[in-house]
Amino acid sequence: MKILWVKPGKLLPLDSGGKLRTFNILRHLSAAHDLTYLSYYTGPRDGGYESAIEETFPGAAAVHAPATGSSSQRVDYLRKLASRIPYAVSRFEHPMARAVVRDWFEQRRFDVAVCDFLVSATTFPSRLDIPTLLFQHNVESMLWQRRASVAGPLAERLVARIEYEKMRRFEATQVRRFHHVAAVSEHDREAMSRMTAAARISVVPTGVDLTQFQYDADVTPDGPVAVFTGSMDWAPNIDGVEYFCAEVWPKVLERRPDARFQIVGRDPAPRVRRLESATVEVTGTVPSVVDHVRRAAVFVVPLRVGGGTRLKIYEGMALGKATVSTTIGAEGLDVRHGRDIILADTSDDFAQAIVRFLNDQALRRRFEAAAAATAQRYDWAVVAPGFVEVLETTIAEAARTRRTTVVSSRPATSTMQS
Repeated sequence: MKILWVKPGKLLPLDSGGKLRTFNILRHLSAAHDLTYLSYYTGPRDGGYESAIEETFPGAAAVHAPATGSSSQRVDYLRKLASRIPYAVSRFEHPMARAVVRDWFEQRRFDVAVCDFLVSATTFPSRLDIPTLLFQHNVESMLWQRRASVAGPLAERLVARIEYEKMRRFEATQVRRFHHVAAVSEHDREAMSRMTAAARISVVPTGVDLTQFQYDADVTPDGPVAVFTGSMDWAPNIDGVEYFCAEVWPKVLERRPDARFQIVGRDPAPRVRRLESATVEVTGTVPSVVDHVRRAAVFVVPLRVGGGTRLKIYEGMALGKATVSTTIGAEGLDVRHGRDIILADTSDDFAQAIVRFLNDQALRRRFEAAAAATAQRYDWAVVAPGFVEVLETTIAEAARTRRTTVVSSRPATSTMQS
């Protein structure tokens, strides 16, 4: 199968959940299929990245364009305010990548194409002459609706509401436009089935790289440490750790004054840096997230905003970590409250669960073993082959669409006799 895969931004380094999901599916697809990975990005030219992505996926094409518009995101947002396209999408528009994709579609060079993330949709031509799959890592409109519900200052709430209304219309149009859609959970499939027929949406569950994330029952935590991992410039993660430090962590310290909290992840926003204290550490980019998670006693996912599924939970569980998450944080994952994870949606419940794990080693050990057993079922080597089936479904769906279009365009033949 000849596959075109289109994704915005640099895939390397693998420092976010979306990148990890894409990379692990790509590495399995490329082993058995003719894969062309198109990575397009703006900003300074990065020859090192272009060489690395071509070495990782032979035949990959990196398309660079200098940054356009204002260097201030706020000014750029106001400039595009009147556009019907959400700013979260328009800021990834890339005319050079669009021209490359258009030419390849006209040449019919591929059996199937993948639009990776909704923000890639404007890169594809309006007429999809190649069967094309929309790979939805999140239901973006749901994410923006949730952001609007927890946003703080008036200006932030207003922006989130405007983006939600634009995204709601744009996402529904794109979900209907592509030949087929891949969701990362049944929950997301159900949400998008309000935009299009459920039969047009397939689920490819989240996986974990068990060669990297391995449970070792002999590892003991480095004291009463709770850890959170993620890209710390992403709004849902920023909101999550702010909520945790303000509402949950003080209640943990009341009962365990010796506890420590680590926020591990790249590019901490200033709001995250301000959370540092005697008991809260913000690490920034680290050589190995695995090492930090291994040394922790409790893995926490205090997200109030989000969509799709969080790879971080399966990674923490694969390492055998006792995990406490909000319901939204674990949404769409095959986890069981009270057996391999604790779900807590109030600050009191969240803090109580952490303290129980810190104080009761036997309880923590039971959850660690159960978490590792759950993660074992979702190795990427098991999950990725299902993506091939989705691509085959996309090709079949495109063929049915063409046949329907041909039949409906034929002039009606009268059966009346003169």
